[in-house]
Amino acid sequence: MVQKTKKMKTIFKILIVLLTLQLNAQQVLTKKQALEFALENNYGIKLANNNIKIAKNNTSIYNSRKLPTASFNAGANYNNSNLDIDNQDGTSQKINGAETKTYNAAVNVNYILYDGLGRKYNYQQLKQTYNLSELQAKETIENTYLQLFNVYYQIARLTENTVNLSEALSITKQRLLRAKYKYEYGQANKLEILNAEVDINNDSINLINANQQVKNAKRDLNLILNTKNNNLDYKVDTNIDFNDLLNYKDLLQKAKENNTIIKQTEQNIAISELNLKINKASLLPTIGLSSSYGWNKSDNPSTSFQAGSVITGLNAGINLSWNIFDGGNTKTRINNTKIVIENQQIVKQQQTDNLETTLHNTWDAYKNQLYILKAQEQNVGTAENNFERTQERFKIGQVSSVEFRQAQINLLNSKTAVNNAKYDAKLIEIQLLQLSGQLLDVEF
Repeated sequence: MVQKTKKMKTIFKILIVLLTLQLNAQQVLTKKQALEFALENNYGIKLANNNIKIAKNNTSIYNSRKLPTASFNAGANYNNSNLDIDNQDGTSQKINGAETKTYNAAVNVNYILYDGLGRKYNYQQLKQTYNLSELQAKETIENTYLQLFNVYYQIARLTENTVNLSEALSITKQRLLRAKYKYEYGQANKLEILNAEVDINNDSINLINANQQVKNAKRDLNLILNTKNNNLDYKVDTNIDFNDLLNYKDLLQKAKENNTIIKQTEQNIAISELNLKINKASLLPTIGLSSSYGWNKSDNPSTSFQAGSVITGLNAGINLSWNIFDGGNTKTRINNTKIVIENQQIVKQQQTDNLETTLHNTWDAYKNQLYILKAQEQNVGTAENNFERTQERFKIGQVSSVEFRQAQINLLNSKTAVNNAKYDAKLIEIQLLQLSGQLLDVEF
């Protein structure tokens, strides 16, 4: 029996070594690699980048109305008529099939000299729209970062929980084996074996569920990364480092200066102010130049005074147009734009107040979570010490299996609580970085 026990322990140690080697052989997907995958492949980021390209195209000189316009026109006409002609001397003439052919071609060039600076403001507005598109893309990337880290750290959390559950299952199996030996030697009753078997079943179910949760979380991460395969055979980095340089005063100042939502509102205000100038520019006259070079040819029937003609020439001119009164439409647009700007200013102030409140609450939650993490780490030390003592007393029969099981559960719960506190604190830290506009500047 003793030899059998030693053999079982040897086999168990070999299995542990093989499992460790297999885990080490798995590829580790670092946070930096995950971010690179997302920036390259994520659907939302791709769409945001394309919107930036569109906005950049709109800021081209070709979309500024600062260049002249040129057009070319050409045409040909054919006419076949039957003519009945009464002359002044009383005679008449009848001609069937009188043909007339005309041809024309012209090149036209137009250029606006002055339009009340409307082109200038419109071009500036396009540039501000481009800046807004960049901010919108930044917000999309920030939200993708948050989504990615939520899932990434969920995998890390579940992975560590799975390790703890595996250790718990291993301890319970050893307990069952010990109970069987004690039962064979008459030192324990059947109830102890049954209790151990129930606990093994519960631990196995918990481990199976945890492994399934890890797989589900990895599939969620693959979706965010937009990978082209369903590979789940990878690990994530479970090391957590906290930013010790964070303080509320600096975070608040940077949030007011760099928060993406606030910056977008400021950009919208700038666009509306330019829109106001564009509307005011329509009250002023427009001065333009126009010129054309034309060619006209005609072939006339015999009844015509001229058999044919060719006319070529250059036409040029300057024109002025001034919409003196348009029924009040422009005035209405100007007044409405002023109200829009006022509303945007109100929204900015509201967003600033909300940002300060949210940042303060998030900062307090962060500090509390760090305190909870330290307290939970102390609890783990206490639970480990209690479990080791209980295990020693259990081996010599001074503690029942129920008490041993309770010590084991307490240790498992304390380790789980540390994992939860650790990853919750890190996710709150990432939220602080996003609120202060620093998320994309930090290396992970």
